[in-house]
Amino acid sequence: MKKTDFETWLAGYLQAWKSNKPQEIAKLFTEDALYSTGPFDDPWIGQEAIIDGWVGIGDRPEDWTFEYEVLAVDGDLGVMHGTTVYKEAGTFSNIWLIRLAKDGRCKEFREWFVRKRD
Repeated sequence: MKKTDFETWLAGYLQAWKSNKPQEIAKLFTEDALYSTGPFDDPWIGQEAIIDGWVGIGDRPEDWTFEYEVLAVDGDLGVMHGTTVYKEAGTFSNIWLIRLAKDGRCKEFREWFVRKRD
């Protein structure tokens, strides 16, 4: 994977996050993808579980902002640091580890986040 491949995937992720449309979410992930929302959470496995989990969270685009930078790309792994600011929940620092399949879809997504103390 090249950095541009990773950045393209991240742009698609942000578009899907804004829309919450199942078809846009599905396009991002392989059929058997793993999506982990935290190191101690049970992962969502497969497109259907990822869509259900994602939509179930209920993030609305008017409720958050997100900025990120790509930290590294090595082989099929991309690493990103982001900051999410929610109107109600506060500010979160995020690290995402994302493995892309050869076709550019994600096969493994692992997220760690920490809420900023007020």
